[in-house]
Amino acid sequence: MDKHLGFMSLALDEARKALAEGEVPVGCVIVLDGGVIARAHNRTVALSDPTAHAEILALREASEKLGDWRLSGSSVYVTSEPCVMCSGALVLARVKEVIYALEDEKFGGSVSLYEIPADPRLNHRLRVVKGPLGDEVRELLRKFFRDRR
Repeated sequence: MDKHLGFMSLALDEARKALAEGEVPVGCVIVLDGGVIARAHNRTVALSDPTAHAEILALREASEKLGDWRLSGSSVYVTSEPCVMCSGALVLARVKEVIYALEDEKFGGSVSLYEIPADPRLNHRLRVVKGPLGDEVRELLRKFFRDRR
């Protein structure tokens, strides 16, 4: 079994919560030392906040829980490739790696359009890993956008 499947499944559960709330279905889970320290889903509509992406909300929760903005050694599981804003935040938070399920061809800041986590000009780099459940995430996003048309 894929070592990332369990945590990505939790991120997918968060994405389903976002869909149920009328948000773009993206979910995120942050793991440190083998345990979940934060989980969140997109809430831009609910909070009237363009920065309320799943990754940002999860980073805030994890930082508050740890009492430190540095999340060194943590792994971030997210259903969709982080955008430019979220990729930058992951670098700033010093996370070890981001595992994503599906590329984002329009807004991707980690592999598709930009490669912010690997940019040698930045003071920290993190590993970017393509994880499981891409088909499930794609179907969730299709449902969201199909229902909006």
